[in-house]
Amino acid sequence: MAIIEEEEEESLLDHLPKTYTKGGLKTMPFIIVNETLEKVASYGLQPNMVIYLMKVYNLEIVTATSLLSLWSALSHGLALLGAFVSDSFLGRFTVVAIGSISSLFGMTILWLTTMVPQLRPSRCDHFEINECDRPTPAQLLVLLFSFGTIALGAGFVRPCSIAFGADQLDNKENPNNKRIMESYFNWYYATIGMSTIVATTLIVYIQDAFGWRIGFGIPAILMFFSVSAFLLGSSMYIKVGAIESLFTGFFQVLVAAVRKRNIDLPVNRANYYHQSPESESQALTSSFRCLNKACMIEDPERDINPDGFASNPWRLCSVEQVVSLKSLLRVVPMWSSNIMVQLSLNQFSFATLQTKTMDRHIFSDFEIPAGSFSVFMVITLVMWIAFYDRVLMPIKARYTGQPGGLSPVFHMGIGLVLSAAAMVLSAITEGIRRGIAIDQKDPQDSPNINMSAMWFVPQYVLLGLADAFNAIGLVEFLYSELPKSMSSFVVAIFTLGMSVAGFFGSVLVNVVDSVTSYGGGVSWLSSNINNGHLDYYYWLLAFLNVVNFLYFVLIICRYNRHEKEVKEKQCEYSTQRA
Repeated sequence: MAIIEEEEEESLLDHLPKTYTKGGLKTMPFIIVNETLEKVASYGLQPNMVIYLMKVYNLEIVTATSLLSLWSALSHGLALLGAFVSDSFLGRFTVVAIGSISSLFGMTILWLTTMVPQLRPSRCDHFEINECDRPTPAQLLVLLFSFGTIALGAGFVRPCSIAFGADQLDNKENPNNKRIMESYFNWYYATIGMSTIVATTLIVYIQDAFGWRIGFGIPAILMFFSVSAFLLGSSMYIKVGAIESLFTGFFQVLVAAVRKRNIDLPVNRANYYHQSPESESQALTSSFRCLNKACMIEDPERDINPDGFASNPWRLCSVEQVVSLKSLLRVVPMWSSNIMVQLSLNQFSFATLQTKTMDRHIFSDFEIPAGSFSVFMVITLVMWIAFYDRVLMPIKARYTGQPGGLSPVFHMGIGLVLSAAAMVLSAITEGIRRGIAIDQKDPQDSPNINMSAMWFVPQYVLLGLADAFNAIGLVEFLYSELPKSMSSFVVAIFTLGMSVAGFFGSVLVNVVDSVTSYGGGVSWLSSNINNGHLDYYYWLLAFLNVVNFLYFVLIICRYNRHEKEVKEKQCEYSTQRA
């Protein structure tokens, strides 16, 4: 098999034009090394960060968790900014370079907080955090600045790196172009999966075994090699310049629709709407009807140039632009159902503190680091995708004659159910753990609770399956619903959901803490988790997941009605054109 695969790769390479001096497979090591090391470095900082903030910066668990949620939200939210700047102004190479350097700068500052005593509060040996010195505004500013620059780097690198790599290989003249691109995407995502596993195991273990200086220093060094590798290949890259962004087109539609808000829509729609000469004719639906005015022709001589394009794109847009914006708005409800799943996935900070109080030994002389348990979620995700793609889909195709797997909507529904089940299991497990800790009268910092941390593995498995079903279903749904011109926008939309989940998670923990501690009571989210009630918090998340599933069912009913309307409009439009 290895010989056959090598022959196939050589065959693919033989079809690459010999005249190419830039791009091609020779650039892949630089790009993939850049993305891989960036993932290992940034993901390796996250699992144990809640412990660092509580032990070194003396922050309460609510403050630390809220800060990490906002950090996650900012990292994912800035991906939209990175995509916009890349497409509209600087191009992908410059944006990836800026992002990589920004991440290196932020990780270096974070590393310095472990070595320079003036950058952090004085050491505290008290059991209760509220008896320790709080960080000064200057110390918090340095910490937040490091988080911000790392987030900016992640937001610039991640949405552009994969597309920049595709620029190096995409050659329409090559008969094997599709196969090469598929191979590239497979290897790209495989390296991301491996990077995540290395980050949540090896890097976390180093932090536990050798301390924060070495544990944070290694990610900074890896990021230095990431930047060096990417810049080293600069002379070999194909550097595609900036083009007009979809964001600009969306703003043009909104501005044009507002300008024509007092004009009545024409009765004969087909003859009065502007069709771009570069795109196929499309029909407009009655949904978001006010936007139809953006492509309505008022004066053909004034509005249309001789080449068929609009003379002022901020006053007259094409039907394609309006359809694209409508498509985006139409998928927002289905997209929003994913936020609750992402929120459930982001509870690793609490889980790290829980497993830290438990027996994590798998051998007599080795124990799993508390921050590494999320690796079970990643492994489940990877294994299920491989099993589904290589086993279940071929079986379904053999017996049904249909090449596809489960429908995207069905995929998403299963993911929502599994997310709710994972939170129920988390609540039950935490209730048992807390009961044992109280019976043993064991302080939080002593990991001697007579309960194995492996009891947490099933909930991580459920979360991995929930992520696999929901994420894959949502991405497939977005690809099927959005126009082909918006295919590159799908990742940005999905990433935005992760950002919203981070912000919502930060708000949620603060609200729960304020409400449950009102009147001087002990908060559910107490820094001493044995005194708090994390199990109640997980029950709340389970309830929100159930409500989210009911919301999802309502969306499906509305979506089916809209699909029927779209088909009717297409038939009506075809008749008018004829």
